[in-house]
Amino acid sequence: MAHIRKREKSDGSYVYDCAITIKKHGVIVHRESKTFKKAKLAKDYGMRREVELQETDVYKKKEYIPIKLVIQEYIKNFNPSGRSKLFDLTKLLDQEISTIDVNKLTAKDLIDHIKLRNKVCLPQTAQNDLIWLHAVIKPMKAMLPIDLNLDVFQTAREVLRQEGLIARSTKRERLPTRRELLKLTRYLDKATKNCMWFALYSSRRQSEITRLRWDDINHEKKTILVRDLKNPRIKKLSKTAKLPKSAYKLVMKQQQNGKYIFPYNSKTIGTYFGKACKMLDIQDLHFHDLRHAAITNLASKGLNLMELRLVSLHSNYSTLQRYVNLDPGDLDI
Repeated sequence: MAHIRKREKSDGSYVYDCAITIKKHGVIVHRESKTFKKAKLAKDYGMRREVELQETDVYKKKEYIPIKLVIQEYIKNFNPSGRSKLFDLTKLLDQEISTIDVNKLTAKDLIDHIKLRNKVCLPQTAQNDLIWLHAVIKPMKAMLPIDLNLDVFQTAREVLRQEGLIARSTKRERLPTRRELLKLTRYLDKATKNCMWFALYSSRRQSEITRLRWDDINHEKKTILVRDLKNPRIKKLSKTAKLPKSAYKLVMKQQQNGKYIFPYNSKTIGTYFGKACKMLDIQDLHFHDLRHAAITNLASKGLNLMELRLVSLHSNYSTLQRYVNLDPGDLDI
């Protein structure tokens, strides 16, 4: 709507400013002004200009774009890496929030969605939905006609944190015991057993182990190139990791059939490990906990954070520190 303001000039005369400001969802999407010597001219211009603007994209009604479509286009265009991210995004497609027009998404919609999620999952898990939705909509604004103020996410986040409906993931401290490892060693098939012990020695992730190649080993330095490392910002990232002596010995015991050291399916290894824990009544132990155990074991031998990074290949020290689960009673002082 046009706003007319009378303004006195330095010479004592008066002029009239016609200012037009258009807001959508609380955000200014268009602003212009023009000065006239008479109030009537300013008013006439304001009325005429508003009619002209109604024919432009400023006032044009946005097409209905469901969040489901935004997620699908994001997956199609950016091919997100990481099983957890893709799994969570695919799960969102079946949620009620996916039917909402992205241009009309509100903080209340986000809060209502998280409240529903809290009925079936922990606040730490529910927070992932908020993270992924924001991570999807932000880049897709450059590719689809999305007119959404992303501040709705911050508004919703503040309310949800205050009410305890979302939370940061807590540091996991579950490590396998010697007795559990012995039971698993006796029960598991050879492939899964080898991967388990290599994870315990090397700190490599489940998905990384089955991508390791024979020709990426530097036998002189006992290092190995780890391809396609998990990184939220860089795809196809590869780095060289130090192979601890036990890990290198286990590698050299593997039969060299093909280019891969552990020529197995990563998901199958994880499935077999999970089933074994269930059959052996080993509670709340995940394959990823072996990475924690490996880093903790190396730290107990006196390696500092800089040295640990050369093995684990963590991108920053703060994340690495979450993996070190030393017990105060283990200190020899």
